[in-house]
Amino acid sequence: MLYNICYGTHGNQKKIPLLGLLGKTQDHLDAIIEFIDNVDPDVIGLIEVDSGSYRSGRKCQVEKIAEKLGHFHSYRSKYATDSRWQNIPIYNKQGNAFLAKDSIQNEKFHYFDRGMKKLVIELELEHVTFFLVHLALSFKVRQKQILHLYNMIKQTDRPYIVAGDFNAFTGEEEIQLLMSASGLQNADLKMQPSYPSRNPKRHLDFILHSPKIKVNHFNMPQVELSDHLPLVIDFDVLQEE
Repeated sequence: MLYNICYGTHGNQKKIPLLGLLGKTQDHLDAIIEFIDNVDPDVIGLIEVDSGSYRSGRKCQVEKIAEKLGHFHSYRSKYATDSRWQNIPIYNKQGNAFLAKDSIQNEKFHYFDRGMKKLVIELELEHVTFFLVHLALSFKVRQKQILHLYNMIKQTDRPYIVAGDFNAFTGEEEIQLLMSASGLQNADLKMQPSYPSRNPKRHLDFILHSPKIKVNHFNMPQVELSDHLPLVIDFDVLQEE
């Protein structure tokens, strides 16, 4: 599952747009956890999680979700360690995370050269490697990040999945060069929009996979627990003959 959970604040945003991002999230996060638990994914890539600001009651959302699900987890701030955003309250508690049923073999944290949000999490499980991204809002910066991402993923010789909020406001065509150069394929053959959840019109979220990944099923549950819809795939890793 790939899910941008908007720091668990979407319930507040329905009542107070924009300012809802500053509201407390405990009750709404429980609803998100219940939904994820019902889907029962083996691996979860979470975008926009709070690691312990006042809005989450000083508790790390990733740790709470992992404890409820019984998953291993990997979290990192989406801003580089030398970023000025690390000195600003709330911002310095914002990040992305992976959760997995199976033990994590290895994890790496990469940072793009450009952009405000620079984090790429590389997670290695027994048979597959995942890359989790949240790209910039600026088109020019996104293109720089996509080039950097291509140079990053071509280093792996394992089956891999690249997933995240690409902020691709013009849709799949923004990442077509990345897909063509790397051989990545879009798990969503229908290219359905994922944002906003109440009436999706924009293709912001993608799960891309290498040729050694066989997607058996893709779906986008119609839930409004965040401003993004979650993306869920069932897949197999093709073994060498």
